[in-house]
Order: sequence, then C-alpha cells, then structure tokens
Amino acid sequence: MEIKEPAVAYGKQKFTIEEYLVMEEAAIEKHEYYRGDIFAMSGAKMPHIRISRNLLVELTNKLIGKRCQPYGSDMRIHIKANTLFTYPDISIICGEPETLNNDNWNVVNPAVIIEILSPSTKNYDHGEKFKLYREIPTLKEYILMDAENVHIEIFRRNESDCWELEEYNATEQALYIRTIHENISIAAIYTGVKWDA
Repeated sequence: MEIKEPAVAYGKQKFTIEEYLVMEEAAIEKHEYYRGDIFAMSGAKMPHIRISRNLLVELTNKLIGKRCQPYGSDMRIHIKANTLFTYPDISIICGEPETLNNDNWNVVNPAVIIEILSPSTKNYDHGEKFKLYREIPTLKEYILMDAENVHIEIFRRNESDCWELEEYNATEQALYIRTIHENISIAAIYTGVKWDA
C-alpha cells in the first residue's frame, strides 16, 4: 500500500490510540497511525500488486504446515515502543501471533517485514519507517523490493544487534530469507511485471 505523505486523514489535531482503533474498525480505507496522527493509505499500481501477489504465493506454498506463516497487507502491525500502527505489504510471523491486548487485530511480533517500494514511499520505507521497524524486538529481517526494476534489498539483524545489507539485482538469483531458511526465485517474484516504457 502507498501512504500519502504527509496528508493527515482527519481534521482533528491529534488522536489517541483508542480513538484510532475505533475509527479504523469502522473505516472502509486503511490508515496508518503514528504519535497521534492518522494517515490515509491509497491503492497501488499494477507492478506493486503483482510483486506482492507473486511473493505471497511463493511464501505460502513454501511454508505450508510450518511454524512461520506469511500474511498480506490486511495484517496490521503495531509497534509498542513508538506507537506506529501500519500495514506492511507482507509480514511473516513465526509461532503464535501475539496481539495488542489479545485483540486479534494488531500483531506485535513479526519476524520478517516486506515492503514493495513505489516512488512516493521509497524514501519513507528506507528511512523513517525502517527506523521505526527496528524497534520491533522480534524483527529479524526487513526486505525492500523495487517495483520499478529488479532490485531487492534485505536487511538482517546480526548477533550484535546490527543490521547487515544484502542486495539482489538479477532474475537469475534467488532471494534467501534466513528466518524461514527458504530461497525464493527472483524470476518468480517478478513474473508478469510490466513497467512503463
């Protein structure tokens, strides 16, 4: 999904988390929440949608019956340390999903988060959003996929709690997701994706 920056969705100056959750449950569109502000999210272009769908299918097929399971962009993630509520394109949760106050809505323990980049979100996903995501204690890998060309960045948390970068730029390669011990064909991820000439 694409966040409209910095368009605040509602007229009120600041909202509590409780107000946001009530409003979001009744909303037709999705919204992010951060420190009292609520941001509207808009739809994505076809390349973004295809990449997300392709990867989710690959992950689902590889993880059938395993303890780690993938979820699409309807899964809302909450970061207690900084108040963010957001909808990553794909998240992987290992073990039982843990939710805010056992509400069955707001997951707090993703192991992997995957965002598909678009021109309007690229800087946000690389910068401020990654900074916020790093405050998730269970997060082991953060993966960014370019929707305008074949380019994938994967950040992995090492034993020293530092983040290491690995990049992929060719469809002949396979993306290795260490958390789930699986290789995903990059050609499969980008299958059917067409870019504007």
